[in-house]
Amino acid sequence: MNDIADVIRPKIDTTGIVERPRRLRTSPAMRSLVRESRINPDGFIQPLFVVPGTRLREPIPSMPGIERLSVDETVRECRELARLGVRAVLLFGIPESKDAAASSNYDPNGIVQRAAREIKNALPEMIVAADLCNCEYTDHGHCGIVDQSGYVDNDRTLEILVMTALTYARAGVDIIAPSDMMDGRVGAIRRALDADGYVRTTIMSYAAKYASAFYGPFREAADSAPAFGDRRTYQMDPGNAREALREVRLDVDEGADIVMVKPALAYMDVIRRVREAVDRPVATYNVSGEYAMVKAAGERGWIDEAQVVDEMLLGFARAGADIVITYFAKDYLRRHGG
Repeated sequence: MNDIADVIRPKIDTTGIVERPRRLRTSPAMRSLVRESRINPDGFIQPLFVVPGTRLREPIPSMPGIERLSVDETVRECRELARLGVRAVLLFGIPESKDAAASSNYDPNGIVQRAAREIKNALPEMIVAADLCNCEYTDHGHCGIVDQSGYVDNDRTLEILVMTALTYARAGVDIIAPSDMMDGRVGAIRRALDADGYVRTTIMSYAAKYASAFYGPFREAADSAPAFGDRRTYQMDPGNAREALREVRLDVDEGADIVMVKPALAYMDVIRRVREAVDRPVATYNVSGEYAMVKAAGERGWIDEAQVVDEMLLGFARAGADIVITYFAKDYLRRHGG
């Protein structure tokens, strides 16, 4: 009588199978040995929101685990990040006052300038990047000077960006990151920095920044939502990828040292195209809405948050990102032995 397995199992001739990729998946050690893409924690940048005051840690409701920090608490947070292995932070300032000309932005004693000085004094090896935009500093919430028709004036905005970039460099900022999407801003900033002696200050341009719905929680955190209209006349249309390459090449030609794609999760095809098109380091920003979605689903038990975060970060690396700006940097390093 035939064995039951012989009855129910079809007779398949496997002698002709030459390729057996499953041999390389037999154990965690084997899978790790042959892994093509890896997460690089040395390439993480943790964003930080800095507010006036002292001893302040204000939770951001739409971004669980992220807080607005006073300058002293920002320094304390940087010490903890450095202990875990985070080597770079990206500062966003929320000023005490706003006006139409974003004058708090280029104040030498502004919130970002003060935070940068204190961080560099306490932790000289920490890389301090500063987001360079005007939306947190204008009373209308747009990224530049608005004319009577409500249109953002490109060239008048450049003047403010250049003045602010110089105050950032003088405060010790290592990386200036213009995120405004004005035409010609990288070249104007580079020329001004070089003329003022800051030839070693790096520019990380938000080269392909899309007009995205994923920014909602950030606008709550930074109090930067536009009071009227939207930002589609200067941020990129989400349907365009070839245009992203044009924007990136322009920024590289103007002197950008690092180019960025923002957001990350829905734009990994753009990250890949940019990686293949330029020889500069490529950054991507794992933005607030991406963070909030994962946190919300994780809190409800719908996903395994830690596994999803690791898979998402690996996806950015696979797409070609060298640098990942992510609110998950601290948590990732806590989980992985930081």
